[in-house]
Amino acid sequence: MNPKITDWVGKRVWLVGASSGIGAAMAHELVGRGAKLALSARNAEKLKALAVGGALLLPCDATDTASLAAARESLLATWGGIDLVVYLAGDYVPMRADNFDLAVAEKVIAVNFNGAMRLAATVLPDLKAGGGIAFVASVAGYRGLPKALCYGPGKAALIHFAEVLHLDLAPKGVGVWVINPGFVSTQLTAKNDFTMPALQTPAQAAIAAVDGFKTANFEIHFPKRFTRLMKFFALLPYGWYFPLIRRFTGG
Repeated sequence: MNPKITDWVGKRVWLVGASSGIGAAMAHELVGRGAKLALSARNAEKLKALAVGGALLLPCDATDTASLAAARESLLATWGGIDLVVYLAGDYVPMRADNFDLAVAEKVIAVNFNGAMRLAATVLPDLKAGGGIAFVASVAGYRGLPKALCYGPGKAALIHFAEVLHLDLAPKGVGVWVINPGFVSTQLTAKNDFTMPALQTPAQAAIAAVDGFKTANFEIHFPKRFTRLMKFFALLPYGWYFPLIRRFTGG
């Protein structure tokens, strides 16, 4: 369904949302495999602190179209093209109906979904056969989950957006990937007040994500022992799903 990327040497990869978490770990993993990197995030100092040798640093705001366009222009002026773009920017705030905050919810969705659309609109003219664009979503986008009142919907929309984009670009040989991790230990998941099953480190997640490009699969998901269970839950009718997910999550 997608191009297979097995050799990263010389691949021009733009990571948007690379200053921490999976993005930072993925930057180190890719440079170790020989990729040529451009790194973006709002905080220029955090990008510098990553100390990724030879990386092109392009500070920008993923939610701002003009900021993304300026970063793209700088990238193309330096490289002349892009092989792969990866959207990793994300935000997370646990939220339920009894503490629903519309302003916070809209801010989270602006990063998790709107920013991804804006990046896609920015780079679509640059995507070529054999390369493409990848979006980091989450298994939280499969079905509704407790405490995910603003996080889950944005990730669900991102998965759907990637699916539709894949239908349009696959016939042209341009890849579209969706990366759906389970729980990864980051500053964002540190907000959770429950035990996170199959918790991975950012380094483990980065290896799994990069290795996922070796296949032709549309979806890269990990760790399998957890994501396969979530996929099973997602197939259930509501009459079974709601009671089971409440029991499984304690919610």
